[in-house]
Amino acid sequence: MMELLASIGCHFRIPLKTMWLWISLVLVLQYSKTVLSDSNYLIGMGSYDITGPAADVNMMGYANTEQIASGIHFRLRARSFIVAEPQGKRVVFVNLDACMASQLVTIKVLERLKARYGNLYTEQNVAISGIHTHAGPGGYLQYVVYIVTSLGFVRQSFDALVDGIEKSIVQAHENLQPGSIFVNKGELLDAGVNRSPSAYLNNPASERSKYKYNVDKEMTLLKFVDDQWGPVGSFNWFATHGTSMSRTNSLISGDNKGAAARFMEDWFEQNSAKSDELDTDEIPRRVSSIISSIHNNHHELLELASSFQSSPGKPATRVSSAARRVRSALRQADKPGFVSAFCQTNCGDVSPNVLGAFCIDTGVPCDFNHSTCGGKNELCYGRGPGYPDEFESTRIIGERQFNKAVDLFNTASEQLKGKVDYRHSYVDFSQLEVTIPKEGGGSEVVKTCPAAMGFAFAAGTTDGPGAFDFKQGDDKGNPFWRLVRNLLKTPDKKQVQCHSPKPILLDTGEMKQPYDWAPSILPVQIFRIGQLVILSVPGEFTTMSGRRLRDAVKTMLTSSGSGEFGSNTHVVIAGLTNTYSQYITTFEEYQIQRYEGASTLYGPHTLSAYIQEFQKLTSALIKGQAVEPGPQPPDLLKKQISFLTPVVMDSTPAGVNFGDVSSDVPANSTFKRGSTVTVVFWSACPRNDLMTEGTFALVEILQGKDSWVPTYDDDDFCLRFKWSRPSKLSPRSQATIEWTIPPSASLGVYRIRHFGAAKRLMGSIQHFTGTSSAFVVA
Repeated sequence: MMELLASIGCHFRIPLKTMWLWISLVLVLQYSKTVLSDSNYLIGMGSYDITGPAADVNMMGYANTEQIASGIHFRLRARSFIVAEPQGKRVVFVNLDACMASQLVTIKVLERLKARYGNLYTEQNVAISGIHTHAGPGGYLQYVVYIVTSLGFVRQSFDALVDGIEKSIVQAHENLQPGSIFVNKGELLDAGVNRSPSAYLNNPASERSKYKYNVDKEMTLLKFVDDQWGPVGSFNWFATHGTSMSRTNSLISGDNKGAAARFMEDWFEQNSAKSDELDTDEIPRRVSSIISSIHNNHHELLELASSFQSSPGKPATRVSSAARRVRSALRQADKPGFVSAFCQTNCGDVSPNVLGAFCIDTGVPCDFNHSTCGGKNELCYGRGPGYPDEFESTRIIGERQFNKAVDLFNTASEQLKGKVDYRHSYVDFSQLEVTIPKEGGGSEVVKTCPAAMGFAFAAGTTDGPGAFDFKQGDDKGNPFWRLVRNLLKTPDKKQVQCHSPKPILLDTGEMKQPYDWAPSILPVQIFRIGQLVILSVPGEFTTMSGRRLRDAVKTMLTSSGSGEFGSNTHVVIAGLTNTYSQYITTFEEYQIQRYEGASTLYGPHTLSAYIQEFQKLTSALIKGQAVEPGPQPPDLLKKQISFLTPVVMDSTPAGVNFGDVSSDVPANSTFKRGSTVTVVFWSACPRNDLMTEGTFALVEILQGKDSWVPTYDDDDFCLRFKWSRPSKLSPRSQATIEWTIPPSASLGVYRIRHFGAAKRLMGSIQHFTGTSSAFVVA
């Protein structure tokens, strides 16, 4: 067939490029007949904006009261996949560019899905997982200890998540089509290091000898291929913390995993555009030839740019429609957008700051056992590969994950085949009886404890140190902080003994005012898609605890004798899923009481409890049996309290409109690729309109003589939207937009635009736009 096409092309003088497109089409059709026709699932992908409030709200992750959102590095998204047997069961997996899942968010999403689809999607078959970025708005969890620094509950953060998750699932549901799923695995060596190596070394030497590294280096990737459209998405799991962005960063960001997702989605769309006979990689490239044909030299470009001066700010009826997402222009209207998610797994002790931890005062490595510098934890910080530039570290760690994912995506050949199934149960971890092996043989029954956090919790980690005189590895505590603790809640003798050797700093499981401080009822959940099994866990498992859980489940599956699970069975852990309950260490790591051990809420046998409960789910899955649903977690929405002040009003100086340029680009300015263009606008609080699926910032290129085409927005890594007030209570504010011109940017005439919404004193919202003067990239 290919020889025939080639001869036809030669005979009729058809261009070689066109012939190669024909040949590629033939190959795709042949591939479809041999592989895609073997599909036995319905697959659907969805994605939606969950950025939330970009101002005034404390960020979730570091518990730093001074880390208040004031702009956007790039936007946050909920990404979903649905896999269904045509006449059977289905599962939904949602990956959030958020620090973690929330029990309250999960409850409300499930209520909406029930109202929309009946019992098609329930807590049984829906998993909602966070990537663990520490640069997203907080205030969306329902337990007190997780919303103290955000001044309580933040309704905008919560609503943005619930709305976005629901819409991403609806998209995936509406995109359901026959398709195939392929799985692939590979090692990624330079994207994570162990930040608590002294605790890891307390695991048995015989166990440690089974593994080459003290963190998991394996990435597991799923490739989704639609029978009609071809590849439509990929989800992967790899362990590294979302802490490339530091505790002082104030720009909303998906950190390294969010960046990797952007890189891969753009990579696919650009390559897809090439296959559709688009001449360029991006929109700027599409118009580059037009511009160059009109303007023959640099002087003429400057002359044209000078005719476009900054325009006064002006009202807009609705900004989001004007500030449309640039990426949507790269996609065919009837084709599903490519969705790529970089999911979290057992990242508990894994840091992306791969250069190691150093003392900021001396530059020497931190103390190995306690991560201190001269006895102080505040001076010990991990360094990312782009040190001292945290944005560069985020890009590098994201790019490393992206490159590995592309490699696995391109070489994925093992097709998932078999049943879709799931099991789910709620378990009260506060006083759970757990049967564990007894030293010398036999077994014994132990118990978990009501939640409590140790002194080393307050020490933080090398990714984000705590304050005062706390330090990691503290199994004693001190009298002063015990006195402070007792003002809140004094743990009784039973609780102290249960958590030993953890010295209790906060007895959160027994603190109930004004409502629960910590969860006690947790979801455990298992998905099966053919030979892939996903374990949804509501916390951060350390490297070794994750290995033990995976091995326990895989051993049960492969030794079941059912014949459905063989040596090619893949087991992955989806961390921070459905709710959040902090850390899970091994029993041996717990004894060291570094940050992770101090944050293991339910005592030294927490991991054993998880293994026991997941073995129950696995057994039921193998045997086709139902499991008890367990006690329902509380819905605390009506009890939530917020001390975050609302936006009262916005204003500008006399004679200035919202959107007016405060600091413009220099007149007749020219910039090179790699340089940064900065424009400052008079603005208003971003909380007035979150610009969901829109943008606060836009870069446009001139096409022809008077047509401006969007090229970059605030969802691009190269464009930063920064918002600031002159003082905390001031109604005046400014938006600084910084565009670092990427190497791929076309040469030509550009301008920068700002979109916003201002609140009048009486409460009405006025949308506005602002535009910079034009400038040349040459």
